[in-house]
Amino acid sequence: MRELLQHYIDGQWVDSEGGTRHEVINPATEEPCAVITLGSQADVDKAVAAAKKAFASYSQWPLAERKALLERIIAEYKARAADFGAVISEEMGAPISFASTAQVGAGIGYLAGALEALEIFKWEEPVLHAPNARIVYEPIGVVAAITPWNWPLNQICAKIAPCILAGNTVVLKPSEECPSNAKIFAEVLHAAGVPAGVFNLVQGDGPGVGVALTVHPDVEMVSFTGSTRAGIQIAKNAADTVKRVHQELGGKSPNLILEDADFAAELPGTLSGVIANTGQSCIAPTRILVPASRKAEAEEFVKNYFAAVQVGSPAEAGGHIGPVVNKAQWTKVQGLIDATIDEGGTLLQGGPGLPDNVNRGYFIRPTVFSDVTPDMTIFREETFGPVATITTYDGIEDGIELANRTAYGLASTITGPTESAKPIVGKLRAGLVSVNTWGGVKGGSFGGYKQSGNGREGGIHGLKDFLEVKTIVNA
Repeated sequence: MRELLQHYIDGQWVDSEGGTRHEVINPATEEPCAVITLGSQADVDKAVAAAKKAFASYSQWPLAERKALLERIIAEYKARAADFGAVISEEMGAPISFASTAQVGAGIGYLAGALEALEIFKWEEPVLHAPNARIVYEPIGVVAAITPWNWPLNQICAKIAPCILAGNTVVLKPSEECPSNAKIFAEVLHAAGVPAGVFNLVQGDGPGVGVALTVHPDVEMVSFTGSTRAGIQIAKNAADTVKRVHQELGGKSPNLILEDADFAAELPGTLSGVIANTGQSCIAPTRILVPASRKAEAEEFVKNYFAAVQVGSPAEAGGHIGPVVNKAQWTKVQGLIDATIDEGGTLLQGGPGLPDNVNRGYFIRPTVFSDVTPDMTIFREETFGPVATITTYDGIEDGIELANRTAYGLASTITGPTESAKPIVGKLRAGLVSVNTWGGVKGGSFGGYKQSGNGREGGIHGLKDFLEVKTIVNA
C-alpha cells in the first residue's frame, strides 16, 4: 500500500502538523491501496505563506522563462506517464488502457494548449481613442486550486498550466479519493525546476483543507472543479475576503437527436460520452432526446449499444469500463436507478445491482431507461454513472426547450447532419456544444452557463481567467 503521508510545501516534502490518516480505497476490490494525511489548518497556513513569499519574485519572471519552465514540466510529465496511468486506474477505477491514454492525455492537452494560447494572447492592448493609455494583464497572486477525482490530471493541469504562465503561485488540494497522481505531479514540477513556493501540495478533504483555503485572507483566487453544491459553499466562504472565484461545476447534458440523424453513422459518437470513464464526466450526454416518430428505433439502437458494453477489472487492458469511484457514488447511482423504476421509467437495459460477472467492487450495470419525463428525478439530477435516459419530443423547438430545461449549462450534444445542426447550436444554453461527438477540443474554452459555473479553462480564455487586468494612463 502506498504511503503519501507528507505534503509538498516550499519546495520540499514535509510532515503534517496535526493532520489525520486517511485510507484510499480501490473501488474494484474495496480494499485500501494508499494512505494519505488529511492536512490541517497549520499545513494550509504554511503552504499559503510559502506561496505568498514566492509570488514576490516569481511574478516578475520574464514570460520567456515561464514558458521554458512549462516546457520542462511537459517533458517531465511525459516521462512519468506510465506512473500516472497506474495510480489513476487503481484509485478511481479507470481501466488501465483508458487511464494511460485518455486520462493522462487529457492533462497533456491542457499543458500543451496553454503554451499554444501564448501564440495569440496579447499581454498588452491599446485603449480605443486613448493613445496615452494601455491595458495590461498581470498575475493575480496566490491561487488555491481544488480539483476532483473523476478527471484528476485533466483538472490539475487545467489550473496549474495557466498559473505557471501567468506568474501566479499555487496551493493545490486534490481529491482525497484519488491523491497519488497529485503527488507524482508535484515530483514532476520539482524535477522541472519549479522554484520553491511557486507550487505547493496539501492533501486533504473539503471540510478541512478546502474550507481553510477558501477563507484564507492571503489566497487571492479559488479555482474549483466539482459539484454545484460545493461550489455554492465555496463562493460563500470566499465572499468575506472578496476573492476571485473561478468554478467548473455540475452538468446534466442533453443529446439532442435530430429527425434526419443517421443512427449507425452518428449516434455512437455521442453515446460513447455516457460510457467513457464509466459515465463519470460532468459533460456526459445522458439525457437522450429523440423525435417521437423515431422512438422505437432509438430505443433498439441505444439498448443494443449499452448491452454490448463490457464491465471488468480496471487492472486489465481493454475497452471495457470499470467501477465508479466509491461506495457513496455507487449508492447514489443505484438510488437514481431505483427511483426511475419507481417513477415509471421503462427499463430497457441493465438495472440495479452488480453486473453478473463480478461479486464485489463498485460496478454499475450499463443502464438505459425510456419513457423518462422532465418531472422525474433522473432527468434533473447529475447521475455520474453509465446510465442514459430516453425522452421524446414533438418538433425541434420542443426538443430545444427540453435540452435547455435544466439548472445546468455545461455542455450539449447534437446527433445529426452538420448542416441540420447549424441553426440549433446557437439556441442551446451551454458553454460547449458538440455535434456527433461529446467532448471539447484542445485550445477551446471549457466552462458552463447557469449553475455549471462562472469561469473558463483552456486556451486563451482559460489564461485570461488567471490574470488581473490593469489600465495604465500616461499624462
